[in-house]
Amino acid sequence: MFRCGIAYPRCRWIVPLLLLFAIIFDIIAIAATSGWVEDEDAKSHYASMWQHCRGRNDNWDCKSLMENPWAQAVAALMIIGLLILIVAFIISCVALCCTINVTLLPLIGLLLFIVVILQFIALIIYPVKFNELIYEGHYDYTWAYGFAWGATILTIGCAILFCCLPRYEDELTGMAKTKYIYSSA
Repeated sequence: MFRCGIAYPRCRWIVPLLLLFAIIFDIIAIAATSGWVEDEDAKSHYASMWQHCRGRNDNWDCKSLMENPWAQAVAALMIIGLLILIVAFIISCVALCCTINVTLLPLIGLLLFIVVILQFIALIIYPVKFNELIYEGHYDYTWAYGFAWGATILTIGCAILFCCLPRYEDELTGMAKTKYIYSSA
């Protein structure tokens, strides 16, 4: 006999784990020095969230982007988003891993939606202002910028989950009877 059902108690551990991955992705994106953007043709120009560099091989001339208000805004939005994400992760561990505290789940969802808004704004401002200020040809967005988007997408999914989880309190605690999606005789 084969049965297939959803094990809701596992969600108690998976959702905070997804938030941990979002935190790791954000840290990678913020700390990346190899750049968010690089010149496609000559590989002679790249820019991270903090600076942009021109040159070749070991001879690079780097200038800080933090002189520009838009770069300061991008850095502030990403860092504030990361800090709120860390707070949401800690609250989610308390709410789901220690004991089930369903009243905290919508609060976590709200915090995550705030993170999504902040990071979405930062990830839109960066390419727009980069193109206005520095654009000199064709550029590719690198893995570090992709990690920032990955963290934002993970956060969107977790925010939706945290808003939906209070409806499944009995399933999360294991008090409800398992509903099988498929059962063969």
